[in-house]
Amino acid sequence: MSIPDVIAVVDEGLGNSSYVVDLGDGRALVVDPVRHPRGYLDKARCRGLEVAYAVETHLHADFVSGARELSALGTQVMAPADALHRYAVQGLRDGDERDLGPLRLRALATPGHTPEHLSYLLFDGRRPVALFSGGSLLVGAVARTDLIDAAMTERLARDLWRSLQERVMVLPDDLPVFPTHGAGSFCSAPAGAERITTIGREKASNPLLAATDESAFVERLMAGLGSYPPYFLRLRDVNRNPRLHGPGAPVLPEVSPDDVRRLQRGGAWVVDARPIAAFAAGHVPGSVSIALRPQFATWLGWIVPPGAPLVFVLDADQDRAEIVRQARAVGYDDVMGELVGGMECWVAAGGEAATTPLAPVADAHDPVVDVRQRSEYRAGHIPGSVSAELGDLEPSTLPAGPITVMCGHGERAMTAATVLARAGRHDVTVLIGGPDEWSARHGRLDHA
Repeated sequence: MSIPDVIAVVDEGLGNSSYVVDLGDGRALVVDPVRHPRGYLDKARCRGLEVAYAVETHLHADFVSGARELSALGTQVMAPADALHRYAVQGLRDGDERDLGPLRLRALATPGHTPEHLSYLLFDGRRPVALFSGGSLLVGAVARTDLIDAAMTERLARDLWRSLQERVMVLPDDLPVFPTHGAGSFCSAPAGAERITTIGREKASNPLLAATDESAFVERLMAGLGSYPPYFLRLRDVNRNPRLHGPGAPVLPEVSPDDVRRLQRGGAWVVDARPIAAFAAGHVPGSVSIALRPQFATWLGWIVPPGAPLVFVLDADQDRAEIVRQARAVGYDDVMGELVGGMECWVAAGGEAATTPLAPVADAHDPVVDVRQRSEYRAGHIPGSVSAELGDLEPSTLPAGPITVMCGHGERAMTAATVLARAGRHDVTVLIGGPDEWSARHGRLDHA
């Protein structure tokens, strides 16, 4: 089977894939775009294509969609009619078809991950050549069903079973499947490292599809659901009508130390995105450490309250446009700027520099608080350590007296230390490294 040229655009931090599809007539279709449209426009332009269409499989909970940005540039957006967008989209329902030049697109109702979810079957003549499965069928997994309302989780899981059995798995075994959610996405339950699959491969190897019946599927799916960032509960509505920013490179203005203090007093959060060693050596009191890396957006959205104005502290060589893109990707539109001159300027202007002690994880001693996800903790942890997920950290439940915090490398542990400092807990040491480093010196890890 020949398939159209499909270019994956992967966001490693959020764990999602978007797709640019060459329609064969000089135009392109974009599937599930993330917020900043420049990447899709550039990939299309490099191939001599115009982005004519964009489709949404569902209202996304883990990122702000870029469909409205593309719409403002003249792209025709198609999306589930039941998503109730508040900007101009062409609403589609089950079985609706649209001619896209040489190819044809058919909407398939596949509720489960969300109630309004559509998958899209792409045809060349009468032959299906690709399925864009969004958040229904994933590689070695399916998408989770608990992101709408806890009371709906089981019902949506049963909907997903029927969607898969009646609409998806009846398609040809050699049909390529292009999911939106993949490795690293909190929307998957869970997924492996690969991002593209086929119907036949999933029939043969997907452990959730191996369930003998609907009840077994639901039980297996729900047993694998873990925590997820709280911004998931608000981005669905944001995606009905996101604020426009335009396709240009994001700009991060400079903010003076006096203005940083004023903004802090007014409720702004200072987010220090420098590497953790630099943060430990000196930082703005009350700031939160979230090191700039692919997972920055997820932890920003998990830690910082929605709608909070943001001021960043950065090293000279860090990518200003990237930090704004990641903040906007999870709905933080009020980016006030960065501290001009960094910590050197802050101290020169009379600002206090707080510090955080660091220690190698091999030298850890009780009490140790492990802030990784509970699934990571169960897979192997320092004996005697306490599990307290970073995203659900409650200072009052932690051991009294000085504590050390750890994760896999140190970034999440430093974030945890700053969350605790904002709550008045200053007796915290951050361990650099994770269970593997501890095990190399001390041997056995516990598993539970």
